[in-house]
Amino acid sequence: MARHRGTYKPENPVPYELGRSRIQNFVNCPACFYLDRVKGIPIPSLYGWPLNSATDVLLKKDFDAYRQRQEPHPFLLKKGLGHLIPLQHEDFQRWTMALQLGLNTVHEQTNLKVGGGLDDVWLNTKTDQIHVVDYKSTSSGKEGNVISLDDRPYIKIQIEFYQWVLKQNGFDVSPTGYVLYVDGDRFTPDGMLGEDDATMRFKVSLLDFEGNTDWVEPVLFEIREMLDTQTCPKHPPGCQHGQYLEKASKVR
Repeated sequence: MARHRGTYKPENPVPYELGRSRIQNFVNCPACFYLDRVKGIPIPSLYGWPLNSATDVLLKKDFDAYRQRQEPHPFLLKKGLGHLIPLQHEDFQRWTMALQLGLNTVHEQTNLKVGGGLDDVWLNTKTDQIHVVDYKSTSSGKEGNVISLDDRPYIKIQIEFYQWVLKQNGFDVSPTGYVLYVDGDRFTPDGMLGEDDATMRFKVSLLDFEGNTDWVEPVLFEIREMLDTQTCPKHPPGCQHGQYLEKASKVR
């Protein structure tokens, strides 16, 4: 059966697919979500982030090596977290495939198939629960900057969403989520260029927080209602796309 994705087709009985980023778009601005999913007018996208993608790939290689051994990574051992090991599961590689909605669940009440692609999952050998893990990368423009989740609520939303999806798949999921942040150090006394290659050093932060998934299901009901409405809602005041459209509409 063909997948129901892209522009929403109300006559299609197949569960409509929404990736994690689309749900994040709805949380940020229902109007932008409506224009994109219902009217087929995509939100202008930013350019890609190939360096960020590269750090994700390399971090996955790091933890995959210890996933095969079923041992804690030395980084976690040094943090006193030797009870956390990369989860070994027959579906893990599929869960990491974002474009294929590798980790997903069908919410029957709304006929929405929601999911995305995980970065990692760690097994807590003390509790037998699993922890959702997200890799992030940046390069702080201020020396001595301390990475915090307080000004990055979208990361918490992302992890909480995957916690909810894993729960729907029958897993015992810990509310504690982890974010492994690598921060490109631009303040080292030396540069990066060697005779044959270049090396960039990264500071590493491991952040954790207690997730709350109570918001996910109500948002899915709101999305269901939005998909079937005939009127585009107003953009919230903080939406940059809405501000642009408003200003552009006044140009004569």
